[in-house]
Amino acid sequence: MLPPVASNFVAGEDPATAFEHTRRTNKDGVAVILNLLGEHYHERAPADADAAAYERLIADLGASDLNGCVSVKPSQLGIDAGSEVFEENFRRVVEAGADHDVFVWCDMEDATTTDTTLDAFETLATEHGGGVGLCVQANLRRTRDDLERLVDVPGKIRLVKGAYEEDEEIAYTEKPAVDEAYREDLAYLFEHRDDGIGVGSHDPEMIAYAEELQARHGAEFEVQMLMGVREDAQRRLAAEGHEVWQYAPYGDKWVSYFYRRVRERKENLTFAARAVLGV
Repeated sequence: MLPPVASNFVAGEDPATAFEHTRRTNKDGVAVILNLLGEHYHERAPADADAAAYERLIADLGASDLNGCVSVKPSQLGIDAGSEVFEENFRRVVEAGADHDVFVWCDMEDATTTDTTLDAFETLATEHGGGVGLCVQANLRRTRDDLERLVDVPGKIRLVKGAYEEDEEIAYTEKPAVDEAYREDLAYLFEHRDDGIGVGSHDPEMIAYAEELQARHGAEFEVQMLMGVREDAQRRLAAEGHEVWQYAPYGDKWVSYFYRRVRERKENLTFAARAVLGV
């Protein structure tokens, strides 16, 4: 059973509790991106098992009245066991999504996986005419070139600042440089896409900038935030008419995820401490 502090960041240990969380969140006007916790499998068997779990999740989600979709990680679907393992399992999940009218996101992980992930996304998004989205990370120096490659590909693109530590040769490592890259990449997306833009940020300045860009260019966008982080802002943005999605992980591998969340940002640690102390 999840301790109370972890339940602020994780939507339960099984699909049933994740669906309960989704239903509650939908009542606030916020849609939910469900992610089954698991990553960095170096053998095929667990990757195949999680792909099958996603197929079941998608079938159940498609048969429900919930406003939700799913997101997968390349290392969860076997990229560390071989690119062909990831490509086959990602295809399984995307085709299940197409069968049940459930959108499928693919997260982006460390820079060693970028090319394989981009190739798989472009192939499947083109084959299916959308129905799949990809996360790109503004802190990577290559991202503008990647956006130029992807700008006309169907589906959606989620822009995040990037949470992986990368060498300075390939990534911006200082916050001002990452913020500037994010703004430039966001502007490029609004200038060249009519919709399918995901603003993956908790930064009020970036969301305000997206609103400015929408007023200027007319492109549609959605805001994506993590479960347990600025949920008041999620509800407020939804009430203001924005399309808001909450990224909600679930599953029994919650310990490593939870501690990663509270290490990443001081405010997450403060939030967790207050939850424990009841203040």
